[in-house]
Amino acid sequence: MIARLSDFQFPDLAARLYPATPARPWVLEVGFGDGRFWPHHAATFPEPPNYLGVELSGVSLLKAHRRLRDAGLTNAILTKMPADVLVREVVPHGGLDLIIVNFPDPWPKAGHTDHRLLRAPFFRLAASRLKPGGSVLLTTDHDEYFQFACQEAQASGVMHVQTGEPPAAALETKYALKWRDLGLGVNHARFTPTAHPPVPHGLTTPYPEDPTTVPHAVLTLPDTFNPQAFDKVTERSPGSRNADEGAGWTVILLDLYQGLRRDGWVALAHVVEGELTQEVLVGITAREDGTHLVRLAKFGGPIITPGVKAAVGTVTRWLETQGAAVKHRGY
Repeated sequence: MIARLSDFQFPDLAARLYPATPARPWVLEVGFGDGRFWPHHAATFPEPPNYLGVELSGVSLLKAHRRLRDAGLTNAILTKMPADVLVREVVPHGGLDLIIVNFPDPWPKAGHTDHRLLRAPFFRLAASRLKPGGSVLLTTDHDEYFQFACQEAQASGVMHVQTGEPPAAALETKYALKWRDLGLGVNHARFTPTAHPPVPHGLTTPYPEDPTTVPHAVLTLPDTFNPQAFDKVTERSPGSRNADEGAGWTVILLDLYQGLRRDGWVALAHVVEGELTQEVLVGITAREDGTHLVRLAKFGGPIITPGVKAAVGTVTRWLETQGAAVKHRGY
């Protein structure tokens, strides 16, 4: 099964995600590539654990989905999003038995180490989401990143580091086979939490069923309103120069389209909040009393975050520059 961010709850439960196998161990694989690892590793258990896989590549997502489907692994969920977003927002405290990271991107260039996944903040996050006795497994061919990850685990203050041999299935991945053909080896470590610090969840719910809680505004457009005057708009949260700083949001209004009913418009917004990116639609719809309703559209199942609320505000503020008079703000 392939799941979108909006298909999850925040946090979610194994019993909801895997109703047929709720009591089995829950394993997360970060960066599953083409999916070769899990069918091999799942076969080493008496019963396949519940599997959650996260990846950034859409092509890899489809390849892995076919591979796991052909292997008959019905209790497997794959998703495309940044790993830290998934672990922080979807996985409950003490929910996972195992986190597996095989051959992660080492970001080897100078100045790029902040892009690496296995840094102290992630280890503290992982420790909060693992059950007692759970662990993070790392297998990599990159010596420097391996040493870096071990040092970061120790610096986190919540992980015990143990090096050793990787699971046999880790040597069946695409990168492991390539490395083995060159006659080279791999590094492996098990990181076991010594403490489970609470790390809060930030998201709440997808698009709510109650329309009164959806970010919105009510305004009156001037007779001179010209939608063709639209040009790309960028807004950032106060005190944040850009979304790469890990805090705040950036909203970019990309385009404005005529609505299907011809009595309104739809704005396309690109919203970036740290590692989380969403593309949302904000409708501008005529009402019987002559006003217009600016409201987040349900299409795509958006997650209502501070940045998404801000997108509705960005559309509203742009309309104000075109002469609109705002009667009510609900964002």
